[in-house]
Amino acid sequence: MTEIRKDERKNQENKMLYVIQPICPEPTKTKRLDEVLEFALEGIPYKKITSIEDFKNLQGKRLLFAVTLGESGINLEYYHYLKEMRLHADLLTNCVGGLILDGNSELYTKSVARELVFAANQAGCTFPGRPLVEGTRVLYNFKVQAKNLNTDCFSAYLEASRILVHEIIDYRKNSVKKPNLLVLHASNFKTSNTMTLWNMVNEKLKDCSIHEISLRNGTIQDCAGCPYTMCMHYSEDSNCYYGGVIVEQVYPAILDCDGLIMLCPNYNDAVSANLSASINRLTALFRKQRFYDKSLFAVIVSGYSGGDIVAQQLIGALNMNKSFALPSKFCMIETANDPGSILQVNGIADRTERFAQHIRQCLSAK
Repeated sequence: MTEIRKDERKNQENKMLYVIQPICPEPTKTKRLDEVLEFALEGIPYKKITSIEDFKNLQGKRLLFAVTLGESGINLEYYHYLKEMRLHADLLTNCVGGLILDGNSELYTKSVARELVFAANQAGCTFPGRPLVEGTRVLYNFKVQAKNLNTDCFSAYLEASRILVHEIIDYRKNSVKKPNLLVLHASNFKTSNTMTLWNMVNEKLKDCSIHEISLRNGTIQDCAGCPYTMCMHYSEDSNCYYGGVIVEQVYPAILDCDGLIMLCPNYNDAVSANLSASINRLTALFRKQRFYDKSLFAVIVSGYSGGDIVAQQLIGALNMNKSFALPSKFCMIETANDPGSILQVNGIADRTERFAQHIRQCLSAK
């Protein structure tokens, strides 16, 4: 009987959602978010954390970050939480999270979201595909969803929040015996520190099936924003109007992979042009096939600084937009300038070993 009670308590704990809502001293600013949370959490057992003193002992929990940003995009209390996540690498180990950000502006919700997800991910939190629900001032960002649901924008906002809550609670990683990894890059093998670093990681992934595609040679036509009906027409056959290597090689490899690894040198604090174009071109495939069961990883090398900006760009484009799952600590970020200098970075061999092992653990059924 005691064991049964223990199992029941464990099941209740596994279904418990921890709502992290940095306190706002002005209740009028939180009115809309409070209404959204009331709707989204109906019937869900949850505990609310509103004080930084209680933001601890959360390893293995299911988390919903709910932040009011107001007109400025700044919630001063939120920065205490951001600081904790940045300073403690194991604070959110084995957590699964999502976030609702509510603002009184058409700006800032996405930039704050990318910053928050990156910090939480580096602290150990996994995020399912499309983990963000954002409420901008007039909710114009819900116009399409409202039309699809035959309702108004606020009702679409409510429904999206409820769906997110259930996705956080129900999330389970996709585990396979021999992970199939797709590696996309546009770098020069001879001079790229990013490629050198990847080769070091690759050597430790012998038990994975790895398919590398170079997007360096030839012209990668960027997405030109075809009319919706045209894009849908081509997507029915997993195709795109512009064809080329993206359709012929990348589309089939994306459908076949368990994990996508992006190799990203930092070009002016951004993903390189060919990689960016390849992400944009996934839209046609995404219209037909969601990528929730595929995990995103990255190897990022900066000549000076800014690797976190590139990581956040990948989070916004591939996790928040294109629905790839974001495993905890999804990226390896290093700094190296001169060709080959990555090999002299202190502790690099140990970090590549740990990152390769982490990829295997995130995907392996063992």
